[in-house]
Amino acid sequence: MEKKEKIMLGRIIATVILLVGLEFVPLEGWHLGALYVIPYLVIGYDILRKAWKGIRNGEFFDESFLMAIATLGAMVMGEYREAAGVMLFYQIGEMFQRYAVGKSRGNIAALMDLRPDYANVEVDGQITQVDPDEVEVGTLIVVQPGEKIPIDGRIVGGRSTLDLHALTGESLPREVAEGEEVLSGSINLSGVLRIETTKEADESTAAKILDLVENSSMKKSRSENFITRFSRVYTPAVCAVAIFLAVGVPLIRMGAMHIDPMWSVWIERAFILLVISCPCALVISVPLTFFAGIGSASANGVLVKGSNYLEALSHVDTVVFDKTGTLTKGVFDVTAVHPSVIDRTELLHLTAHVERYSKHPIANSLRAAYPNEADDCRVEEVEEIAGHGIRAQVNGKTVCVGNGKMMGAIGADWHECEEDKTGTVIHVAIDGEYVGHVVISDVEKPHAKEAIRRLYESGVKQTVMLTGDTRVVAESVAKGLGINTVCSELLPADKVNKVEELLTAHKDSEAKVAFVGDGINDAPVLSRVDVGIAMGALGSDAAIEAADVVLMDDDPLQISLAMRIARKTIAIVKQNIVMAVGVKLACLILGAIGYANMWGAIFADVGVMVIAVLNAMRAMYVEKDAPAAVAETTPVAESAA
Repeated sequence: MEKKEKIMLGRIIATVILLVGLEFVPLEGWHLGALYVIPYLVIGYDILRKAWKGIRNGEFFDESFLMAIATLGAMVMGEYREAAGVMLFYQIGEMFQRYAVGKSRGNIAALMDLRPDYANVEVDGQITQVDPDEVEVGTLIVVQPGEKIPIDGRIVGGRSTLDLHALTGESLPREVAEGEEVLSGSINLSGVLRIETTKEADESTAAKILDLVENSSMKKSRSENFITRFSRVYTPAVCAVAIFLAVGVPLIRMGAMHIDPMWSVWIERAFILLVISCPCALVISVPLTFFAGIGSASANGVLVKGSNYLEALSHVDTVVFDKTGTLTKGVFDVTAVHPSVIDRTELLHLTAHVERYSKHPIANSLRAAYPNEADDCRVEEVEEIAGHGIRAQVNGKTVCVGNGKMMGAIGADWHECEEDKTGTVIHVAIDGEYVGHVVISDVEKPHAKEAIRRLYESGVKQTVMLTGDTRVVAESVAKGLGINTVCSELLPADKVNKVEELLTAHKDSEAKVAFVGDGINDAPVLSRVDVGIAMGALGSDAAIEAADVVLMDDDPLQISLAMRIARKTIAIVKQNIVMAVGVKLACLILGAIGYANMWGAIFADVGVMVIAVLNAMRAMYVEKDAPAAVAETTPVAESAA
């Protein structure tokens, strides 16, 4: 508990003790009233001070002004208990509100500690602690167990496990080794890591997260803007009605009806009206609900750049996906090996050896499929033939690895792959004899299919995939994932045009269109749609900058979670608005006609505020679905063509 909260709790306890004690004081009239001033000031002096500052600054139409004038009026009329009670319960309600803000802020505050104050720079074997902002790209830094990684980089020495919970919401530690990219803000749990920095400190992941979180409250939702406009009109209107009740109604009774004006009765009703009318429940609970929703999303590895985007996300019914790097890993894997006259291991063995020196992504996947290169094979006279493939001498035999053109050029009796139509086929021949082929494909992300299914379950009506890939590959991926519509062989400009068509179809509807992407060429689309969602861990800087929502672990499964958080948040906002306005109006009418006393007014103000705040806190708790079990690696098929 913070110092201010402790002081407020002490004041509340002191006020309760004083009020109970005054019940046994044998005094009446102004003498008793003078004693009630003590608990009244103990619990309410800060509200009176705020009201006075507002009057001095010409901005006095707020809840502090309403509370001050209503309770001072009650004191003047001899309603001492009620005046002190209103202040007491108002402060109790404020404590609930501060507690709720503290809880929701906790999820975001954890992010604010992502970036350490120093980096261990290693120069000539000596380690020096320096400010991360002073570290240049390509510098070697050392991260000890228990320390946070200060800057994004690539491991050049050591193995360890990293805690990524603050970044991605991922609860399980991730093992990392030499050659892997690591993100700033990750906590090193075990071994010593030597990391070569790949970005400057202010461009690293942790710095970008902090910037996104700090600026998220600047962009208000439509609901928040409504409450702001509502308060500016509502408070002066209520004050005018209260003045009319206190002065206008008695004058009308006295002048036109020639009956007792009942000044004290109508003045009391005016003060009750002022207490009832305090818009605390709306002014506090609506922004608090959005704050809690953004905090909940942050805790689960989803960064929302503003409450306006959270509100838009709740109305999404069409989700458009880029393919490579979003629904697929964006890296090639060997998905099938089809030998003809040699076994599959030997086929992979020869192919990997011939591709050993190539920098092509396909060569990388072949070497990954057969990593045991440290054998006695002699690989000589490697020759890369543009548009065909690679030829080399392996243990004195001529091995050709390439496409159908190469097989035709050397006279090998080759054939097309009859089973796998959606991947890149690598044909292999030894001394001119065809021995089989290997299929290389871009592999779906582990949770991609489940992510699409959950989007439908959450109310999404249409999913679309836009890709520059070939029609056969695109349709195969879309069918496997369960996507409604697929558009293939698109240029970046074509993607924008397709999205424009979808936006035009939705222009007369409240439903929104979201786009999910990760590449530089996705930035124009991300900035154009209603809600742009970017992959934050491996996505490009341009995509993250243009997006409205960032998924920190690149898992498409997080999209449905973000939508559930958004929809729950908006549902709570609507509940609070309806409840607060409904109860206020009912109590205002009852107060104006004399059926609500000061204690009823306290409930209409503080009671509704407490209920609204407690309801707003529910936005912090959205159950995260456990993903279905998936295989860690894609098995390589052993069928023969």
